[in-house]
Amino acid sequence: MNHNLPWVAERVRLFREFDPEFARWARGHGPIAHNDLTQLRIHDLAQVLVAEGKASDTSAIYRTLWAADRLAVAGMWLTVHMTYADRVYTDGREMAAEDFKETPEGHTGGSLNIVPAYVGYLAANALSGLTRGWLMGQGHCVAGIDACNLLVGNMTPRHAERYDRSENGLTRFARDFYSYAIDAQGRPASPLGSHVGPNTAGGLSEGGYLGFAELQYVHMPLPGERLVVFLSDGAFEEQRGSDWAPRWWRAEDSGFVAPFMILNGRRIEQRSTMQQQGGLEWFQQHLRLNGFDPMEIDGTDPAAFAWAIHAMEERLAACATGVSRGTVQYPVPLHYTIAEAPKGFGFPGAGTNAAHNLPLAGNPRLDPSARQQFNEGARALFVPPGEIDQAVALLCRHEVQRRPLEREHALAHRQVAAPRLPEPQWHDNDVSPMGALDGAFAAIIKANTQLRPRVGNPDELRSNRMGQTLDLLKHRVFTPEPGLAEAVDGAVITALNEEAVVSAALGNKGGINLVVSYEAFAVKMLGALRQEILFARHQAEAGMPPGWLSVVTVATSHTWENGKNEQSHQDPTLAEALLGEMSDTARVLFPVDANSAVAALRAAYTSHGQFWTLVVPKRAMASQLSGEQAQRLADEGACVVKPCDAPDVLLVAIGAYQLQQALLAARRLDDAGHRTAVTCVIEPGRFRLPRDERERAFVAGDAALRSLFPDTAAVRVIVSHMRPEPTLGLLRRIDTGPRQTRALGYQARGGTLDVAGMLFANRCTWAHVATEAAQALGVDPASILTAEELAAVGGHGDPRAVMVSA
Repeated sequence: MNHNLPWVAERVRLFREFDPEFARWARGHGPIAHNDLTQLRIHDLAQVLVAEGKASDTSAIYRTLWAADRLAVAGMWLTVHMTYADRVYTDGREMAAEDFKETPEGHTGGSLNIVPAYVGYLAANALSGLTRGWLMGQGHCVAGIDACNLLVGNMTPRHAERYDRSENGLTRFARDFYSYAIDAQGRPASPLGSHVGPNTAGGLSEGGYLGFAELQYVHMPLPGERLVVFLSDGAFEEQRGSDWAPRWWRAEDSGFVAPFMILNGRRIEQRSTMQQQGGLEWFQQHLRLNGFDPMEIDGTDPAAFAWAIHAMEERLAACATGVSRGTVQYPVPLHYTIAEAPKGFGFPGAGTNAAHNLPLAGNPRLDPSARQQFNEGARALFVPPGEIDQAVALLCRHEVQRRPLEREHALAHRQVAAPRLPEPQWHDNDVSPMGALDGAFAAIIKANTQLRPRVGNPDELRSNRMGQTLDLLKHRVFTPEPGLAEAVDGAVITALNEEAVVSAALGNKGGINLVVSYEAFAVKMLGALRQEILFARHQAEAGMPPGWLSVVTVATSHTWENGKNEQSHQDPTLAEALLGEMSDTARVLFPVDANSAVAALRAAYTSHGQFWTLVVPKRAMASQLSGEQAQRLADEGACVVKPCDAPDVLLVAIGAYQLQQALLAARRLDDAGHRTAVTCVIEPGRFRLPRDERERAFVAGDAALRSLFPDTAAVRVIVSHMRPEPTLGLLRRIDTGPRQTRALGYQARGGTLDVAGMLFANRCTWAHVATEAAQALGVDPASILTAEELAAVGGHGDPRAVMVSA
């Protein structure tokens, strides 16, 4: 786009000539210059804002943007000090070798690029009198956000108690950045992190795993809310699905989104793929093909960002009005701004690969040439403290405007009341646990119409026994196909892409969510889930526990019942990996029947700020537990399903098919004179060795442990849905040693097999359980199994001998 057309240049020349306030702003500041097109857009925006009553006159608008220029330049100055400086001088003096860090660190280029964008966001809020939410996909650029927040006084309590704009406060701020300091509990001592964290004012996501902000943002704001999103062209390559956002936006249940692509053309070591494919022109074409309405701004100018936020929202509002009047149909174009800027704009090294991390050619503490570069670059960015004071007073008028600080935006402080739970429907016959869960979820949705539902679904929701939910909520589409459960306003977000659909639920923290996937393919969701788990737990540790309803992921068509689809479909990795996270936040449960599936789902929605993963069979199974037992199982994490006063052997089952086999093995052991008890574990993370105080408060105490796993039974056989090794590591508290505690589970054996075949292939049949118990007891397995059964267990007989009931 040509920013300097002759007619544009002539118009803005006249504006500068006849309006001193406009001219003062138009001169820019430091490296920030306002091109002719931006000047024209701002002039027109000023007229609109005055007409709407948002400002008394246009001069007030230009003064606000004048202030934004200075804060952006000061923010860039502070950002480069965070990377390089061990001492910050508020008089802008030239720095000596000893004033620099011994080991500079920082994602400096991206952080510099985010400063004009974030200050533009602050300016847009000030101009409109509205506090919007913000989200940044490139979380490693947090230095730019934290620097700006310090300058304007928009800080969380942890930052505010430690930092201010005094020389000492700024020095402490720079020293804390990448200080690597650690406290006595092993946690980072600095409230500044390398990425967005709980102490970043208004932060929603760490943004460490690139690509997920792109997938989540369209699902985040509720009606009436507004969200500004900063994205990167490097992250554009990361996750498929960001270009589907227009498929999901609906005015009826979605707030306004204003996405910005910070187009600097570089990853860490080379140009971005987008840049290699054709840069701006290629990306504009890509956006149009995918239902966006792209526009272009100068990515170095905060005023351009402020204008674009207003323009995108106005255009989206016009589309919403058209839909309500019936003159426009979905899809409406989702407005999207491309903000071009050299990586590391405003400082030496801009536009180079080096700008990503350390833009200078050397370490200023050791290299005189690099030191000169820094001093010259910092001098061009220096804003006197008095001028910053003046700028803050002009830009930050929250009390006058009666609006919250940006740290208090609505999306950052979700408080969602627990839903009303209707009376549960318990089952006493052979029922699909997934079918029972489906009925329970549908009932909860019907009873809580105030909650916006989102169901993330890669495919086959009905095949996975979620028919009631699908018929109630329907796939979200533009043109429903007759005879199918589809609707324009459907709440089921379906795409054959696990990252995209889990992000629909993770983004919808103002509502109620469920994700349903094949267990093997849900592993693709792990990165998104883990980033969210970590951020939520860090918030809780910082004294700001999340108030949104816990998010439930259901892994079904699972390892043991999905043999027909080859071994690629047989994988318990998701549960194993999530059990590696802190169990008070990452809850992993293995319901064993319909009632325990219902109880687990209901328990999940009474909690907040957690991520529940339920591994649930979809085939019809006998009901093992009453409703009361199932609720106790969900509450306590385990229950004794076959009691015995003084058992010789304790069988521990984790998983539905595993419980079946454990009970069969117990019967055969009892017949042979060996007293057995069977304990069903639905949530193994409740019985782990705690790794910190928060987890200690969550796990079961010693008394509960003894009641579930009696000391009299030194011989213990654990049969698990998961692999034996991680299961044993997790349950060290009940481990009586390698001779007496045995573990069975998935052994990476499979193929096109049925459930019985999977159990046999992985040595998890009742007969294998009984054999392990006999060996641990020191008795001959032949006293328990027949010759044919022993031959099958030994691998030289007919497997069918143990693939029938004991």
